[in-house]
Amino acid sequence: MTYLNVYTDSDSPETVLTTEDPAEIAAALKEIDVLLRHWAVADIPAGAGQEEILEAYRDEVARVVAEEGYTFVDVAQLHPDDSADWPERAAGARQKFLNEHTHDDDEVRFFVSGSGIFYLHVDGKVHAVLCEPGDLLSVPANTTHWFDMGTTPDFTAIRFFHDDDGWVGNFTGDPLSSRIPDFDTIVAGRR
Repeated sequence: MTYLNVYTDSDSPETVLTTEDPAEIAAALKEIDVLLRHWAVADIPAGAGQEEILEAYRDEVARVVAEEGYTFVDVAQLHPDDSADWPERAAGARQKFLNEHTHDDDEVRFFVSGSGIFYLHVDGKVHAVLCEPGDLLSVPANTTHWFDMGTTPDFTAIRFFHDDDGWVGNFTGDPLSSRIPDFDTIVAGRR
């Protein structure tokens, strides 16, 4: 189930909303033009590749592509493994998205498995949306945001793009992301 925390963007951020209520989350996100949908989670074996994952969600993906005109769809996966370079790969992947940025394209992600938090910085507030399996989050182009997958990333997500170049970030240089609770802190506090 999706979880939302909303913070002020001040030097000492304060929490103004914490909720798991789907209607409350949808209303808060609608105010900032962000769409959250839910799809049934398909039974996909661990280690499934891109083709198998996209096939499992073929109808849902086709509907989103038809509605929004996306031209490129792929699958991003990062799961813990026993390789010697796992800690370095995990830290590098996480660091890439931790700083505030925008995109010239929408950022649309469907979580097949695992979780991650999108931090949406709009109108003096930061909406931290914890996305979990079944969540499809659609963030409009040019929305200031960042993403945290935690210190032990473990997720599979379908990504939608209008451009075959995929993910291209325009970083703001604002250190706000360092003042807002990170993925690990929010998830630990939720329990």
